[in-house]
Amino acid sequence: MKSRRNFIQKSSIIGLGSGLVGSFPNFLIAKDLKNNSPNETINFGVIGCKGQGWSNMRSILKNKNTNCIALCDVDDYVLDERSSDTKKLTGKKPRLYKDYRKMLENKDIDAVVIGTPDHWHCLNLVDTLDSGKHAYCEKPLSNSIEEAYIMLEASKKSDKCVQVGQWQRSGSQYKDAIEYLSSGKLGRIRLVKSWAYMSWYGWVDTKENKETPAGIDYNMWLGPAPMRKFNENRFHFNFRWYWDYAGGLMTDWGVHEIDIALWGMKESDPISVMASGGRFGYPDQDTETPDTLQAIYQYKNFTMIWEHANGISQGNYGLPEGIAFIGSKGTLKVNRRWWQVTSEKDQRITKEFYFNDMPKTNGKGNALDKHTKNFIECIRDNNKKNLNCNLEEGSTAAINAHMGNIAFRTGKKIYWDKEKRSFNDMEADSYISPKYNNGWKLPSV
Repeated sequence: MKSRRNFIQKSSIIGLGSGLVGSFPNFLIAKDLKNNSPNETINFGVIGCKGQGWSNMRSILKNKNTNCIALCDVDDYVLDERSSDTKKLTGKKPRLYKDYRKMLENKDIDAVVIGTPDHWHCLNLVDTLDSGKHAYCEKPLSNSIEEAYIMLEASKKSDKCVQVGQWQRSGSQYKDAIEYLSSGKLGRIRLVKSWAYMSWYGWVDTKENKETPAGIDYNMWLGPAPMRKFNENRFHFNFRWYWDYAGGLMTDWGVHEIDIALWGMKESDPISVMASGGRFGYPDQDTETPDTLQAIYQYKNFTMIWEHANGISQGNYGLPEGIAFIGSKGTLKVNRRWWQVTSEKDQRITKEFYFNDMPKTNGKGNALDKHTKNFIECIRDNNKKNLNCNLEEGSTAAINAHMGNIAFRTGKKIYWDKEKRSFNDMEADSYISPKYNNGWKLPSV
């Protein structure tokens, strides 16, 4: 009998649009787990268990021979809640940790789900790979351009699988849309639009700093970010609206949509980026990142426009989110529900439409579940090449999103030198590498 670890590393047996992860009944997961083979089970740990990290873990547990044996979070309330949730799903309580480094010492863990705030991703991932474990890392991959390159290099040096949580890559409608795009039927693509108009905002009214609540290790939560007093607005979900920890809607949703845009166009590095926006919709909210933003990216043969708005839902074509590939013969639109193609008219010669419009075609299945299943299959096959969103793809999306934020924060049109990894502008370059604090050091690979 092979050991479980040898099985995971060497076996060629393959393990096993978008519904809600929580819609899968707990008892069905628990029932299937009873049939797990202990020698073939992939044991998971989770770092950051409150939101998407837990959604990812629930999705993973839908697959046979997977288990959750460890949870790490800085908040005791979250640990208690997710420990109870895990027992309902697996029949056993996991081991609990408040320092992820201690969890990574657990040799029974084969793979780790990283669901921490953005400013922690680089440290979490590099340390996970150093500990010899596979990783599923939430998007955006990093909180800076330099971190993305460090994480990419760490992945290249490791034989472990790393799936980035840009799960739209596993959605059938995106794959079908890009296959159509590659056919050339739309003619020359001159412009790509990507956008997110999110009516949920998470109202962030001003709150006073206070003493850290019992059970929360706030210094650990801050980690490499600047030290400050505890404030509810900067904790859990709303951290994404503050530069110390994240990049606002640009990096929260932008990496999803920009990823699809660049995937379709087979492009990675822009020539230039400029952006304009501000806190126009909610100027009195206690936030830092812009609630309204437009960024224009110039690539070799096309331009891409990113735009977002918090608190409203009527985006391009009346859609709250999506990507549009605009060609000389037609436009392809794709979002989390469907894809569609509409024709242009030949204005010069025939005066007729180039082709018949294609109706909306819905995506099939649950894209997140497909994404986590793909991750598990790659672990079982020990094959990084088959990952639906690897580190190179995740880093490309993150880097482009960060560039949009840098253009906004500098107020300049910035020009990217790919070879030097520099904008050749002192102010813009100051945003490339993060400043780590509190004794934490930027990983060196």
